[in-house]
Amino acid sequence: MTMSNASQDKPAMDPALLAKLTGGLGDRGRVAKICSSFGEVYSEFFPDVIKSETGLDVTVNYLGCEIGYKNHLIDDLNSNVTLVDVTLRNWSQNITLACGNGFVITLMEHLLGATADTIEEPADRLLSIIEIDLAVMVFDKIAKVLRSAVNAPGGFEPSLTAPHALEMRVRPPEDRPDEFAAAINMSITLAGIVSEFSLMVPQTALLKTKVTPPKPKRQATGKSAEWTEQLGDQVRRSQVTLEAKIRLQDLTLRTISKLMVGDVIPFRDSGDVRVEVSANSKELYVCEFGRSGENYMVRVKDTMNSDDELIRHLMN
Repeated sequence: MTMSNASQDKPAMDPALLAKLTGGLGDRGRVAKICSSFGEVYSEFFPDVIKSETGLDVTVNYLGCEIGYKNHLIDDLNSNVTLVDVTLRNWSQNITLACGNGFVITLMEHLLGATADTIEEPADRLLSIIEIDLAVMVFDKIAKVLRSAVNAPGGFEPSLTAPHALEMRVRPPEDRPDEFAAAINMSITLAGIVSEFSLMVPQTALLKTKVTPPKPKRQATGKSAEWTEQLGDQVRRSQVTLEAKIRLQDLTLRTISKLMVGDVIPFRDSGDVRVEVSANSKELYVCEFGRSGENYMVRVKDTMNSDDELIRHLMN
């Protein structure tokens, strides 16, 4: 047997053993202890972050961790989640955060003025465009707590990709080696609605980390100006269905009961026909009814509310 044949026949090293030798896979008990430390940080500090930003009370509990290849951990997630990939310079280039859609949907309802007694368990669905915008802020806060806990050298801020549904995740090339990672799983409860969020972190980063609780900050008492301003901007950019209401001439019940296909009911106004336009049950404009070419239309004559009043109606 030649030397080249001998080297070709030599079995490849077990990936798990290679990862242990190179610092990419640790003892299960050690990894679980580090993940538990992250759980304690999020349980204690993340509710304060949400409270200071939104004025809302949430409860966060550590649910435990799962260990395995990172892509397998992502594949095992509940499909009703939204993901972002995160890079934290000088710590890890391959972090993935997952947040249950139910939390973002419930948070949006609260920020738009719903009360706890009117909010029901959200249906399993993808996030809307405006909810995706809100998810950007939620993930930003999750990532910043992570940054504070690991205290990566250099003090760099985390860099996040755009949020995307699990089913829209781009699969990594098959020839790219997967990393051993840990999924740090937590529940988050808002007004009785329980959802989950997770951090999937390569063990190469976890095993070299001493988790340090961030310094507590003085808690604000209401919504921060940043979230209020961003949410207001999102509401302004969202699509709204308009409804037009035109009053018709009063008729007796006897006449109404005898109406047939083709009968005509006159408008109540004899001159310019008044039209009241509303959105989400909020009256916006007084218009007049008319026609432009082949299309019927309304022309705005007066506004019922200012732009700021409409935004407050949607947000409070």
